[in-house]
Amino acid sequence: MDWLTRLNARLSRWALYVAVAALLGIVGVVVGSVIWRYILNDAPAWSEQVALILVICVAMFGAAAGVRDEGHIGMESLVGLLPGNTQFWIGNIVGLLTIVFGLAVTWGCATMADAVWTNAIPTLGISEAWRYAPCIVSGILIILFSIEHLIAMYTDEEVIPSWH
Repeated sequence: MDWLTRLNARLSRWALYVAVAALLGIVGVVVGSVIWRYILNDAPAWSEQVALILVICVAMFGAAAGVRDEGHIGMESLVGLLPGNTQFWIGNIVGLLTIVFGLAVTWGCATMADAVWTNAIPTLGISEAWRYAPCIVSGILIILFSIEHLIAMYTDEEVIPSWH
């Protein structure tokens, strides 16, 4: 499991780097768009589409990193009141459901990307499929991170967050 932990820690950090870079990109694009629109009287046509793709990157890569560092929404206070054996099985169910979610995101977005590959985003001139790329990568990361958590539960180890 040591190699998986090292790999996932690195992937989680890179997911956060991408999310932060995308967030900074959103700020830059929106500020630039406002300046172009209200000061220069010339609104760029591409800014909205770029901002939307960056929002998808922030949300999906942030969510994947949140799964690795267990920052996702949970009902730990309620589960903490249950016996240890029950907590273990609830953890397994949550881990398996998270893997199913990651598979659904990956498969669904890959299917959509394939369906729209020939369509172009008019203001950018790139394929519509690029909108789905962050979701596909994040779905794969969510699967990897959930597998790591399940292995850690069965080996009675703790997954050390990427930012420790």
